[in-house]
Amino acid sequence: MTSKRPLLPGDGPLARVRPVVAFLLVLGLFITGVLVGGTVGAVLLGVLIIGAGALLAATWKVLSPGQRTLRVVVLLILLVITVELVVKIPTR
Repeated sequence: MTSKRPLLPGDGPLARVRPVVAFLLVLGLFITGVLVGGTVGAVLLGVLIIGAGALLAATWKVLSPGQRTLRVVVLLILLVITVELVVKIPTR
């Protein structure tokens, strides 16, 4: 049984950022990193991994085990994509 908890309002630096802006920034960083590829793309995705990891670490205590698992899986998928850009694993 899952319960929907309201988001806790914070007073940190991200409290002033609109969710749509944050989403578009993350999406743009991801798409640019994948399209550029190579080392530059991997660095862009690395920035994304570090940022998402920092947010995960900061919110770890208030997340449910299911939410934690999902976020760790997303980070691992992003890490695999980043490594693939560096190593250039052929997809076909």
